[in-house]
Amino acid sequence: MSTRTAEVVVIGGGVMGTSIARHLVRAGVRDVVLVERDELASGSTSKAAGGVRAQFSDELNIRLGARSLEAFGRFGEETGQDIGLHRVGYLFLLSTPEEVASFEQSVRLQNSLGVPSRMIDPAEARRLSPLITTDGLLAAAFSPEDGHCTPESVVYGYAADARRHGLTILRHTEVTGIERHGHDITAVTTTRGRIATGTVICAAGAWSRAVGAMVGVDLPVEPLRRQIAVTEPVAALPPGLPMTIDFTSSLYFHREGPGLLLGMSDPDERPGFDTATHDRWIPRLAEAMQHRAPALLDLRRTGGWAGLYEITPDHNALIGEATSVSRFLYATGFSGHGFLQGPAVGEVVRDLYLGRVPFVDISPLSAGRFAADAPRPEANRV
Repeated sequence: MSTRTAEVVVIGGGVMGTSIARHLVRAGVRDVVLVERDELASGSTSKAAGGVRAQFSDELNIRLGARSLEAFGRFGEETGQDIGLHRVGYLFLLSTPEEVASFEQSVRLQNSLGVPSRMIDPAEARRLSPLITTDGLLAAAFSPEDGHCTPESVVYGYAADARRHGLTILRHTEVTGIERHGHDITAVTTTRGRIATGTVICAAGAWSRAVGAMVGVDLPVEPLRRQIAVTEPVAALPPGLPMTIDFTSSLYFHREGPGLLLGMSDPDERPGFDTATHDRWIPRLAEAMQHRAPALLDLRRTGGWAGLYEITPDHNALIGEATSVSRFLYATGFSGHGFLQGPAVGEVVRDLYLGRVPFVDISPLSAGRFAADAPRPEANRV
């Protein structure tokens, strides 16, 4: 088995790993090696619904989302990769006074940070998203700059751009251990040999806990299966149909080619790495459709898949650098928001590595916050 050397080893070839690696090599960091045990984007990234937004309740998530939206807007010209960005907006449908009050507060915060979100009435919500019914709807929140794009294309764009700037990508290579000498990381061992390095960046998504354990760092990330269905073509869909989310049930849908992509959370799902699809969630999905968008019930499902959310105890990300071991950085646990925050987090982790001050202070997202009993909950999650 060969030994190679690297300045930095990035573990994980999804949107986080490729964004971080690309930002590092673009900043002139030499000898960056990205290790992926399967194909690029083969983990949760390719299973994401592709939504991109800045409509959050937590100021950090708003800033990361808005910064990423700007980057997605420039993506094609910067990397040459078309990511199928549709800025059709995100529409949150609200059915309880508590939801309305919470979103009104979020919209005020978003507006103060430059995000053009607004509260709208049910009639305007229906004009934007004609498949819904407004029965029992009190209000909605809409931000026109949000939207959706193609996750795999983002990964391939980052990877190709990073390779042009000197990144080495090792696919079908599993990390088996991380060697240390006292406080310092000295190497990463893999199924294809050893990589001598002093810095490891964990971007392994749902698989991050095991990577952290290799250096004694607790990354409290649990995998949770989420399913998505794709429908047959739908006649007369408005081209600007927003990503529509019934916040009470978590049912969501957006255009996918001539049809729709739709999904919702399943409260019966238990943590685990199983990504087989099943139909146990369909009765609840049908019930949510019946209530909020009965037209969806007539559509035939033509496909679908299951993937893993990476959940933390407060449904917010883990971003930072470990204090117990030298130069172990991490960006994981995004609880469903990772794809859309990938560009901004790549920037932040690059700055942490280089000792620069990032554009936003992410210290509240350190993995140590749970031991310190300082969770940071995100309310606007699906």
